[in-house]
Amino acid sequence: MTSKIYAHRGASKYAPENTMPAFQLAYEMKADGIETDVQLTKDNIPILIHDEVLDRTTDGTGFVKDYTFAELKKLDAGSWFPGDFTNTKLISLEEFLEWIQYKPLYLNVELKNNKIDYENLETIVFDMVKKYELMDRTTISTFNIKSVKRLKHLNHKIEIAYLTSKQDKNLVTEAKAMGANAIHIHYKLLNRSLIKKSREYKMNVRVYTVNQYFLMKKCYHLGCTGIFTDIPDKALKYRKK
Repeated sequence: MTSKIYAHRGASKYAPENTMPAFQLAYEMKADGIETDVQLTKDNIPILIHDEVLDRTTDGTGFVKDYTFAELKKLDAGSWFPGDFTNTKLISLEEFLEWIQYKPLYLNVELKNNKIDYENLETIVFDMVKKYELMDRTTISTFNIKSVKRLKHLNHKIEIAYLTSKQDKNLVTEAKAMGANAIHIHYKLLNRSLIKKSREYKMNVRVYTVNQYFLMKKCYHLGCTGIFTDIPDKALKYRKK
């Protein structure tokens, strides 16, 4: 199995995470897929940003959920990053799906609902992915066990991934029982027995966040389904080796 390379929040080592410059760069680098994060605005628009608060990656302050999409669009999401990214804007999930729809890329949408359990986030994201006919190459992931179960009730076709960084010898069976058909794990959890068990249960395994060569080599050697990396160009180079 050839491990797929997902650009983590886009090519986030080289451009501001979860912005169009990072996504476009990942596409130009020929990443296999893109991973991004979704929060909900005050007016229930799914917007791509990792943190629940604005302070780290924009010139705004406070919680994403307390602003409308129009208000968030006025923020600068690029000046914090080295280089010429001033006035880079946050984008909605719909804007992103319009961009990716006809590109040969896999997609991982992480629901950021483990700290704030946004009402109807699963349905909103699922319906939008379905609208753009991307079900067959999209994975929806979350750390939130209740959210995994809600996703399972929505549809049996789209891939649902349980995200975790916790050691658990029964991880594969427990993830399967809650309704997931994939697991996304911190690289410290990766081992041969987990891969073997996941194959028995026909569960895809992807690993985050893999930026070092020896970790990439381990993932490729064990046959992980995919890796999430900030440096997709280097991951592709190493995979060829």
